[in-house]
Amino acid sequence: MITTAQAGLKKNRMDWVLFLAVLALLAMGTIAVFSSVAVLPQQARIIRTQLIAIPFGLIAFGVAWSLNYQIYQDQWKYVYGFLLLFLAGVLLFGVVDKGARSWYRLPFFSIQPSEFARVGLILALANFLDKRMGKIKELQTVLGAFALCLPVFFLLIKQPDFSAILITFPVALIMLFAAGASVFHLSIILGYAFIAGLFPVLWTIIALNPELMDNALVSYFFNLSNNWLSALGFVAAVGAAAWAMWRLSVRLYANVTGVIFVGTALVLILGFFSGMLVKNQMKDYQQKRLEVFLSPESDPRGAGYNLLQARIAIGSGGIFGRGVFSGTQSRLGFVPERHTDFILAVVGEETGFWGMLLVMGLYVLVMRRVMQGARLARDRFGYLVNCGIFAMFLVYFCINFGMLLGFAPVAGVPLPLLSYGGSNLVATMAAVGIAESVYARRYALV
Repeated sequence: MITTAQAGLKKNRMDWVLFLAVLALLAMGTIAVFSSVAVLPQQARIIRTQLIAIPFGLIAFGVAWSLNYQIYQDQWKYVYGFLLLFLAGVLLFGVVDKGARSWYRLPFFSIQPSEFARVGLILALANFLDKRMGKIKELQTVLGAFALCLPVFFLLIKQPDFSAILITFPVALIMLFAAGASVFHLSIILGYAFIAGLFPVLWTIIALNPELMDNALVSYFFNLSNNWLSALGFVAAVGAAAWAMWRLSVRLYANVTGVIFVGTALVLILGFFSGMLVKNQMKDYQQKRLEVFLSPESDPRGAGYNLLQARIAIGSGGIFGRGVFSGTQSRLGFVPERHTDFILAVVGEETGFWGMLLVMGLYVLVMRRVMQGARLARDRFGYLVNCGIFAMFLVYFCINFGMLLGFAPVAGVPLPLLSYGGSNLVATMAAVGIAESVYARRYALV
């Protein structure tokens, strides 16, 4: 039986705070996009795409909100199969843009399947974890979850679209943590990811400082990524070191199982080969982004120009900003990619510190309301779906603000609802609609 309090909540089938916060971000983003493209030659096309994407996004929101979210659990195989076909199809029928085959080109707009695949993967992963909640502490459950993600990551690498992986991988980790997976098992996965990212970073540092190559050991390490014979030698050395450490622990009567040494060696070896794959698959512009992150002043007129100009634009905004449609750095073209990757530079210059604070506050509010919906969800599937959507917004938020603060590399990642991007906008609105569906059906009789 539904209580009086529940009956009152039953009538409220939408989280209006979440919806209004999303609309506020969308309005601010649309104004910022219109201002940022004022002097671009493709101004008309960008504005047209934005105006087409907004109603499509609202339709996607309405459809996702009206549908019972549990249908995605019942039909998860079709959801997962469709997202794989969607990603595989772009490798055959997609167009190349900026070195990546990531887009379906249609007459009036383009579709980027990775944006929709991320939402589909959240739904499929939520179903997987819900069905295995009794075994969530076991390593095989964690490995099974990443086995579900692996085909998606592989298809993204083939495009290549590393920024999509950069967003999706942490989302999967946060969903596993929310489901109650072992922190130790998640630490192993994080260790692997850290090592896989560390090797390309170290190789890039050496490339930026060629004098380090005078050291024979550094030179050998640098050539590991290009010489398979040296790479196999490295693998043999890691294996030998792990065996030697295990034998030493036995002699010292240390109560350490050999599985620890084998696992450590495997994580290091797999991370090394993943790092090699990442380095060899990176396009020139992606390599430049990594170099800029490590040393933004090393190429102020080239690869580092975007980031430096974005910081200048934000600084010039001061406390209250220069005024909407009055930003000189952005409107005069000093900030490249200002309508997508660096939309925060436009907001910061035109609305100042208070405008940036408002954007941050609205994002925090959106994430808080999504998690509120997770706590009110009537089943674990709804809870995990909202945790995944929360994680998606959190990762976008951290990357975009971290990029401007110098804590994260320029990754070509838009800020949902604020940046220009039709596919991202529609997929984001669909995700918000699913979160609203979880909220609307928080009681079994609703």
